[in-house]
Amino acid sequence: MKPIALDEVLDIAGYEKARPDFRPQVLAAKELRRVTAGPHVTLLFENRLTVLYQIQEMMRVERMVSDAAIRHEVETYNELIPAQGELSATLMIGYESEAERTVKLVELLGLDHHLWLAVGGLPRIPAWFDRRQIGEDRVSAVQFIRFSLPADHRDQWLAAAETGGVAVVLDHPAYSHTEKLALPAARALFEDFSAN
Repeated sequence: MKPIALDEVLDIAGYEKARPDFRPQVLAAKELRRVTAGPHVTLLFENRLTVLYQIQEMMRVERMVSDAAIRHEVETYNELIPAQGELSATLMIGYESEAERTVKLVELLGLDHHLWLAVGGLPRIPAWFDRRQIGEDRVSAVQFIRFSLPADHRDQWLAAAETGGVAVVLDHPAYSHTEKLALPAARALFEDFSAN
């Protein structure tokens, strides 16, 4: 999947005009790519559309007009775009209260060794976590992760999805959950990792 180019990004005025039509399209794509793994973990699988939306929304909120600032935003968010044969996601950990969140994020240390993607009966694929977001004393509530899918996993993806065999697996001692991907979500992700 090719990165977002600077000339694809609309200026603030142009985006305000396009936003009423663009935003519903993106929200529908995001809903399709959102996987809730238990009550406290959500993965939002990213693609060019979701990343472009994040860039445009950041520009809008922060009223960015400087070419340098916009270029920096594009470069930063392009890190979320998966390469061919990959999936990338924003992993979000949520708890209602600050006190509970503080405790749970400490308990979840080591999560980077306990998140997998299962495809049929093939060996599970480990998530790759951005090492810049791994703390020594607690887990960050937002993480950017990738899954690199070997050829056999890509080849068997759709067949496995049709039988409920594609799943996100968390097997951390403090948080364990398996969430099967719905077929529409699995098909959307197949298109993402197959894109050139």
